[in-house]
Amino acid sequence: MYEVLSGREREILKLVAEGKRSKDIGSYLGISPKTVERHRSNLMKRLGLHSVAALTSYAITKGLLEP
Repeated sequence: MYEVLSGREREILKLVAEGKRSKDIGSYLGISPKTVERHRSNLMKRLGLHSVAALTSYAITKGLLEP
């Protein structure tokens, strides 16, 4: 499923998994925190995950973060 994510979704996945807050991610990417939250919600739906912890675990398995 990782292959179907857009570049922006991958970027947000990595930042969320790093523990960044929506406000900080939005500021870094030049988008609103609400847009970040929408991306995070869409990621969870597309990947079938139900928590930020699950997103973090997924990001680690994909090599986006160091374990």
